[in-house]
Amino acid sequence: MARGADPPAASRYASPEESGGACSTHAEGIGAEARAHREPLGSVPTAADLVNHPTEWWHWSFGDRHRAPATGAATAPYGPKELTPVG
Repeated sequence: MARGADPPAASRYASPEESGGACSTHAEGIGAEARAHREPLGSVPTAADLVNHPTEWWHWSFGDRHRAPATGAATAPYGPKELTPVG
């Protein structure tokens, strides 16, 4: 791999449909090199108590609606906020 080149990760930021499923965190058939690049990009956020969105290997959350079901919590600490227009 050339210096400054993007390492293979098997998909750019794309929907599961656009990537043929390659953007899913545990996608099958992405190749050993791409999987090896994804591993540290997953273990570090997991160690920091973030939760991965399984259809997007690059997308992580803390405290939102995705975290509650992934951790078995009854509710999420953070949720949507109703905005009141000013003026």
